[in-house]
Amino acid sequence: MQEKGSADAGAVVVGSGPNGLAAAITLARAGRSVRVLEAAEVPGGCLRSDEGTLPGFTHDTCSATFPMAVGTPFFSGVPREPFPVKWIFPQAALAHPLDDGSCVLVTRSVDSLAKSLGRDGAAYRRYLGGFARRWKDLAADILKPALGLPRHPVLFALFGARALWPVSATSRALFRTPRARAFLAGMGAHSVMPLEHPFTSSFSLFMCASAHATGWPIPGGGAGAIARSLAAYARALGVDIVTSRPVRSWDDLGGAGSVFFDLAPGQIAAIAGDRITGRKKAGLQGYRHGPGAFKVDWALDGPIPWRAADCSRAATLHIGGPCEEIDLAERLVARGLTPENPFVFLVQPSLFDPSRAPSGKHTAWAYCHVPNNSAVDMTARIEAQVERFAPGFRDRIIARRVIPPSGFERLNPNLVGGDIAGGANSPLQIFFRPTISLDPYRLGPGVFICSASSPPGGGVHGMCGVNAAARALCRERAKE
Repeated sequence: MQEKGSADAGAVVVGSGPNGLAAAITLARAGRSVRVLEAAEVPGGCLRSDEGTLPGFTHDTCSATFPMAVGTPFFSGVPREPFPVKWIFPQAALAHPLDDGSCVLVTRSVDSLAKSLGRDGAAYRRYLGGFARRWKDLAADILKPALGLPRHPVLFALFGARALWPVSATSRALFRTPRARAFLAGMGAHSVMPLEHPFTSSFSLFMCASAHATGWPIPGGGAGAIARSLAAYARALGVDIVTSRPVRSWDDLGGAGSVFFDLAPGQIAAIAGDRITGRKKAGLQGYRHGPGAFKVDWALDGPIPWRAADCSRAATLHIGGPCEEIDLAERLVARGLTPENPFVFLVQPSLFDPSRAPSGKHTAWAYCHVPNNSAVDMTARIEAQVERFAPGFRDRIIARRVIPPSGFERLNPNLVGGDIAGGANSPLQIFFRPTISLDPYRLGPGVFICSASSPPGGGVHGMCGVNAAARALCRERAKE
C-alpha cells in the first residue's frame, strides 16, 4: 500500500490498540504485508487486564464493558475459532440505582424496561423506535466515515432526527417521571458533554439501542483476552507484531511504504514532521482533547451490597441519582470544575465471571469524568456515591488501585490528560476529526490516522482502523 514513489515496503501500523489491530487485519486480509510496532510489552492498547490490587484479583486496566464488540462490522468478521473470546452476557445490560431504593434495570427486553418506566413506558418505546431491532444496520451506518452515504438511509435519517437534540431537552419533552429522566441522563453522559449540548441525544439513543441489542457483554478473563485474540488472528494472517518498540521519529519506521498511526494527533504531528503540512498539520496540532477520567479498582471481600437487589443482575451500573444531579456533574466538568457528586460508571465483573477473583471475593471498577489532567483525588467522592446506593460498601474494600488522569496517560500516551474518548466530543469533532476533510484518514503522502481521534471516534469497535485501511486500499486500487 504505497503512494507513488515510495518503496515497496508494505505498511506499518504504529500502535496496537483495537483500531491499530483492526487496520492491520484489514490490510492483511487484502494481501498486504503489515508490521505493527507497539511501545508496550504486550499488544492491545487500552485492552488490558492485570492484578492491580492483590494477587488473584483480575482488573480491567482501562476498558471493561464492550457494547460495540458485538454485532458491529469489524468484530462480526473476526472468526470465533480458533481465536475465541468468551463473551459473558449478564442478566441485564445496565442498572441505574435511585435514591428511593429502586433501580432502572435494562434487559434485552424493551417491553420489560417500558413496563418498569410506568407512564413513561409508551414514550420510551416511541423514542427507541426500531433501532434496537435493527442494531446491526444502525451500527454499520453510524460507524462508517462521517461523509459516507448510509446503506440504510431511512433508518439513518430517523436516527438523525432524534440525535441532534440535547438529552436535557429530549428528556423534558418525552418523560414525565424522574425515574425515566435519570435513566436517559445516565445514557447521555456517555457523550462526555454537558447534557444541554446538541447531539448528546445521539449518544443516549445509541446506548439504549445497544443495551437492548447486545446486552453489554464482558469478556471472560478480562479485557486482555480481546487483545490476545485480535493479536493472534492478525499473526495468523501474516502480520508481524513487534512489541517494546516505541516510535519517536520517522527514522524508527524503517522505510515503510505507508504508515497508519493509532496515536493521538499531537504524537502523529511530532513523528511525521514535514510529511504533514498545511491545514492537516495545523488541525493535528490544534486538536482538542476532552475531559479526563479518574478510576478506582477495588478488591472486595464480598459482592457490593446494593439496596436495590436488581443491581446485582447487571455488570454495568450508572451511579448518579436524578437527572439534575447528573447534568450538573457533567456541566461542571466541561467548565473545568470538579463535581462534589460525580456521575460514576461502575462495572462489577466478578458477579458473572468467577475467574476475576478468589472464591468468595469480588472485583469492581469505577470511574468518573474530571477536567482534563485534573490533579484532584476523586477516590472518596466516587466511594461516597457507591455507598449512597450500597450502604456497607466501604466495609468490603480490602484493597484499591487509583488511576488519575495522569496515570491513564502514563499507561497509554493516546489518553492525553486522561481523555479516554480520543478527543473532545464538540459538535464539530463528533463529525470531523482530526481535521475537517473529505478524507480525514489521509494526513499526507503515505501517512494515515486510524486512532479514536478519527471517525467514528471513541469506543472499542475497531472501525477507525477498518475505515482508514479501507480508504487507503481504495486509493491504491484507483492508481492501478
